[in-house]
Amino acid sequence: MTGTGIRLHAPAPGWEIDADVVIVGSGVAGLTTALRCTAAGLRTVVVTKARLDDGSTRWAQGGIAAALGEGDTPQQHLDDTLVAGAGLCDEAAVRTLVTEGPDAVRRLIATGAQFDTDETGGIALTREGGHHRRRIAHAGGDATGAEISRALVDAVRAAALRTVENALVLDLLTDTEGRTAGVTLHVMGEGQHDGVGAVRAPAVVLATGGMGQIFSATTNPAVSTGDGVALALRAGAEVSDLEFVQFHPTVLFLGAGAEGQQPLVSEAVRGEGAHLVDADGVRFMTGQHELAELAPRDIVAKAITRRMQEHGTEHMYLDARHFGAEMWEQRFPTILAACRSHGIDPVTEPVPVAPAAHYASGGVRTDLHGRTTVPGLYACGEVACTGVHGANRLASNSLLEGLVFAERIADDIVTAGSGAAGTGAGASGTAGTGAGASGTAGTGAGGSEAAGSGAGVRAGAAVLPAEPVTLPLLPPEARLRIQRIMTAGAGVLRSGESLAGAADRLEAIRAEAEAEAAAEAVAEAAAGAAMDAAAAGAPEALPAVALKPAEPGVEAWEATNLLCVARVLTAAAQRREETRGCHWREDHADRDDTAWRRHLVVRLRPDRSLDVHTTDSADFPPTLPHRPQEQ
Repeated sequence: MTGTGIRLHAPAPGWEIDADVVIVGSGVAGLTTALRCTAAGLRTVVVTKARLDDGSTRWAQGGIAAALGEGDTPQQHLDDTLVAGAGLCDEAAVRTLVTEGPDAVRRLIATGAQFDTDETGGIALTREGGHHRRRIAHAGGDATGAEISRALVDAVRAAALRTVENALVLDLLTDTEGRTAGVTLHVMGEGQHDGVGAVRAPAVVLATGGMGQIFSATTNPAVSTGDGVALALRAGAEVSDLEFVQFHPTVLFLGAGAEGQQPLVSEAVRGEGAHLVDADGVRFMTGQHELAELAPRDIVAKAITRRMQEHGTEHMYLDARHFGAEMWEQRFPTILAACRSHGIDPVTEPVPVAPAAHYASGGVRTDLHGRTTVPGLYACGEVACTGVHGANRLASNSLLEGLVFAERIADDIVTAGSGAAGTGAGASGTAGTGAGASGTAGTGAGGSEAAGSGAGVRAGAAVLPAEPVTLPLLPPEARLRIQRIMTAGAGVLRSGESLAGAADRLEAIRAEAEAEAAAEAVAEAAAGAAMDAAAAGAPEALPAVALKPAEPGVEAWEATNLLCVARVLTAAAQRREETRGCHWREDHADRDDTAWRRHLVVRLRPDRSLDVHTTDSADFPPTLPHRPQEQ
């Protein structure tokens, strides 16, 4: 499969690192892959957008789901996952998750993660929405993600693994045959290098997390701008199921005008017995589902939204006053502190909550080994669509998915031999598409190297020139426009009318950027002509006036990535004319298995239009022709 030829507008790389595998992202998926690749002797480089522990993993409160408890089985975990996925889970992917999950969690514990224990010394387990058994392992009460992140970061540092922090990945490099050859990236001042550079490697693993920042209110950190999905689309990869964005039902309500990352009130609070109530104190989940407050998240989010509409309010309440101060302080200290910092005391009053964007069930389409439709490009964690989540992720399956499929990706890279010593993508001198002409070393290009990493920096290394189609960059202020458009038109409640309006407004933003870029090109041409005329002795020409497009930079690149993924999500949501899982169409209120028990797959065409098509069934087709022994 060939790429689109589309790249972000960015300076040429001024320095390079050679490696066997580059992993983009430092959550549970990225660091697990990195540790396993390093243990196998591969020259491994981790690129992360902030600090090593600043991704989405550290924000995970509830825990990690696995059949670890007495009487629980992988089959029961599979059954709960399939129900939550509303008919669109890939059963082979789910079976892989639940059968390999328990041992993967045990290996995580061996790495250093410390989970809460019960009075017998075993792992303490709780319940969350959609689970019929207590199978959620947690740490620090409600700080599971932070503990997992701590353990993995400590292991990475102990292994002296090469990392590049504060670096935004830009685009995929490919060789002359269209195979992955690394990535370009921009280091944001505090990392080991300055400016734009490249990591050359024959295997690239996207573990960039989610895209929650396309909505005004989200539980995702500010770095979750869909960079991995946008990069994959520009590289020619297929994405799937982007219409299925999970809105977490219980996010701390901070007011109608609150925007950006919002504090999460973990589902584990309901798992321990908290009740959802309206302003009159009436429980409204009873009778709506057999699990009441512990129904799958899409059902709870819809019930809250309906109740808000009926009462003309902007939030409901989560009542856990019966827990008492001791339980709040010991089991949910993080949530308690967050609530109190906003003037709410859960010990003495109900907590105002409302749904907010939380998790992308879809992403870059992969197979059971994490391979995408671009040779050498892998995806893992929230950026990926493995088929595990279907139309709605089961609570606490996300950390497990990152863990299990990270191990599978590392094993596949080692088995494929794509990272064998001496085969770094830069060794052969083949072209990296979109890399541009060779540049000079960035001011920090000689940054220190982790001992024993085996990955070296090459300043100004030769890269064959290319003629990519560069995307007009959006100004940073476009980010807020995109978020408000998506919240209004493609949020919890959607309709054909709201989605069409969102698509039109997103297209207007794209058209504005292209008009500004075209105007600048005209101005540059006119200025060049004036200079030529002056050199020839002609009268001085008046300078052309042009709109000023956005300059290359982190905020412009992020806004441009957000527009890309917002367009795909909206197009898929328009096409899916039914209500299923966390995709709720008011104008198509019923689930339609005859027409829609299948996946939507999207590709970006070279002319920047979207190719949207459906699969033949709920099963994904193969991503690539694979090695014969792996059929």
